[in-house]
Amino acid sequence: MRVRNFALVVALGLAALPLQAAATGPDTARAPSINAADFARFDKTLSSDAFGGRKPGTIGAQRTTDFLVAEFKRMGLQPGNHGSWFQTVPADSTLLLNTDVSLDVTARGKPLKLAYRTDMVAQTLQAKAEVALKDSPVVFLGYGADAPAWHWNDYRDVDVKGKTVIVLVNDPGFASRDPKLFNGRAMTWYGRWPYKYAEAALQGAAACFIVHTSDAAAGYPWSVLQNGAVGPQLSLPASVDPSPRLPVAGWLTRDAAVRLFAAAGLDFAELEQAAAKPGFKPVPLGATASITLRNKIGHIESKNVVALVKGSSRPDEVVVYTAHWDHLGTDPTRLGHQVYAGAIDNGTGLSMLLQIANAFAHQAKPPERSVLFFMPTLEESGLLGSQYYVAKPLFPLDRTVADIAVDALPVIGPARDMTVIGKGQSELEDMLAGVLHRQGRVISPETTPENGFYFRSDHFNFARAGVPAMLASSGLDLLDGGRAAGQKAADDYTAHRYHTTNDVFDPHWNLQGILEDTQALYELGQHLSRAGVWPQWYTGNPFKAVRDAAMKPVAPPSK
Repeated sequence: MRVRNFALVVALGLAALPLQAAATGPDTARAPSINAADFARFDKTLSSDAFGGRKPGTIGAQRTTDFLVAEFKRMGLQPGNHGSWFQTVPADSTLLLNTDVSLDVTARGKPLKLAYRTDMVAQTLQAKAEVALKDSPVVFLGYGADAPAWHWNDYRDVDVKGKTVIVLVNDPGFASRDPKLFNGRAMTWYGRWPYKYAEAALQGAAACFIVHTSDAAAGYPWSVLQNGAVGPQLSLPASVDPSPRLPVAGWLTRDAAVRLFAAAGLDFAELEQAAAKPGFKPVPLGATASITLRNKIGHIESKNVVALVKGSSRPDEVVVYTAHWDHLGTDPTRLGHQVYAGAIDNGTGLSMLLQIANAFAHQAKPPERSVLFFMPTLEESGLLGSQYYVAKPLFPLDRTVADIAVDALPVIGPARDMTVIGKGQSELEDMLAGVLHRQGRVISPETTPENGFYFRSDHFNFARAGVPAMLASSGLDLLDGGRAAGQKAADDYTAHRYHTTNDVFDPHWNLQGILEDTQALYELGQHLSRAGVWPQWYTGNPFKAVRDAAMKPVAPPSK
């Protein structure tokens, strides 16, 4: 909301006060609607085989959105979009037809073929039926980052128009472990693949291939990229997102990159080390790349689900809770269980939001501000549902107080903490710390900041638009077994269930920890729903300038 008077300026300042000061009493009992029976029913239903892995465009998607709306109606919420429970999201669909395609490289007069899915994956981001890359000069561009805040520009003094750029996953801070370089071990936005593709397109490149240097650097194994390449790839239409897009975008395995560089007479490991040092200069490989992608282009519509608890005195100001409903669907070619059930990802987040919605709907006194329960689609396709919402918001972004997002929460029992992904962003963390203090708990940062999880969920689209946004998760410092036990459980999920058909509901889950987390985020939302509370980004945050500009007082017209 635009700041127009002194009283509101004072209210903005009060948002930074510890939440303990604003809390009403020491009672930490859970709201009746936050209970194990309902949580289990929600998650078990949403992750059942009948919902088919909740893939947009399938009968499972229809069953998912029908179920969510039925629950919101039962709880007494209102439709969130001017009488509708949905916000329609258009998307272009690109299905690769020639899956026997190879990336054909010529280096020093000799051919090198890199096979699809084994050595590389590739797609077009332009939603075209055929894209042909022919004898495109190949350039190694280090991390492919133009980061003014760190005085770093891999594109300086090089023209990549029409060329194929090879870049490394993550950013120089991760590789060097230098805390003064980028954010040190913690991944920045410049380390993420959407940034690298967008920057390469902006610079006029014809193709960009990211090297999957290691599971640690990428945050996931090569198999995630292999699985993700199967089936239609979705994107928002150019009419919604008119930014430049690459003709060819893809990934290389480390082994493929080593062979490619060797064919050009270069040492990949040596250049990889050099790329993490200030002053690195791009290296032409003296090689060319060719690939032709033939695609079936389609157009689909999916639905964001939006449910509202209308504010009593400030209904035009809104607090947003976010959890995506979509997942990966069903793979009929698999032996055994074929459904990507997504019980953790993101059945847990959906179940949490349903419980918080019920709690708000049955408060003795309704919230002063509106509370929007936003369940976007197409998260697994690149955060498209939330990207569309931010482009076409149902509430003006300058009247959006904050976004609280949950995604793939671990169900591992009660913990002494909650995890804030990307800790160190905004005053939302101070407010959550106040709630947790009343529960006898604390905030912890994620244990793998190099994986860039802050940039991998729907809240990030709100953040890029300037809205203070927090991705919260369950803690790992377990009452039973401590941090070692919590980390072991989290690692086991990543290794054996994340984005696989093994991510299924378990009737033996200990839900006490996730229910405590649900209560904490409900109480945080209660605080944010009070008139005058406006959390701020911390000084130095890259999104602060966007927010400050949006909230800037409107100058009176000149006389």
